[in-house]
Amino acid sequence: MNKEDLIAFEEEIKELFEAGQIRAPIHLSVGSEDKLIEIFREIREQDWVFSTHRSHYHALLKGIPAEWVKNEILAGRSMHLNNKEYRFMTSSIVGGCLPIAVGVALAIKRRYLNEKVWVFIGDMASTTGMCHECMLFASGRELPITFVIENNKFSVNTPTDRAWGIGKYLGDCRILDYERKYPHSGAGKFVTF
Repeated sequence: MNKEDLIAFEEEIKELFEAGQIRAPIHLSVGSEDKLIEIFREIREQDWVFSTHRSHYHALLKGIPAEWVKNEILAGRSMHLNNKEYRFMTSSIVGGCLPIAVGVALAIKRRYLNEKVWVFIGDMASTTGMCHECMLFASGRELPITFVIENNKFSVNTPTDRAWGIGKYLGDCRILDYERKYPHSGAGKFVTF
């Protein structure tokens, strides 16, 4: 999937949400396409991807058919796009996938499998103790896992650096900075006072 396809998908979801056809929260991703496409070039079919409540792009780039993703969103499962066939799991709990992803990476290492885990989290989740514990555990055991921090610079709607500060990260960790187009949830517009 290319950048234009990703944006078109999110714009269609926005329109469906605004028309009242999606009766559950959605979290749109416009702004991070180029960097995500670059990262997903490294992710192989046999690799596992763990994502967040903002997972539409990740699912599409992992190869899950767009129609399946759209149907799940229409059914109210935007924040719960789980597809075992594609080795794709999400959690709407901030940082909720982190310990599960680390456990899968540990199992991969212990079984000597040719697989890797990629876990995507937001900048807010990266400030939690759970994240730091997972990174320490994975780093200390040299697990086959890469942590990708998608930094839109907001923890919900508060600037992350003001709310939490940004620290140092351990192990194989990438920070993907981008400017967000949509608010934390839904498809509204920003208003300045």
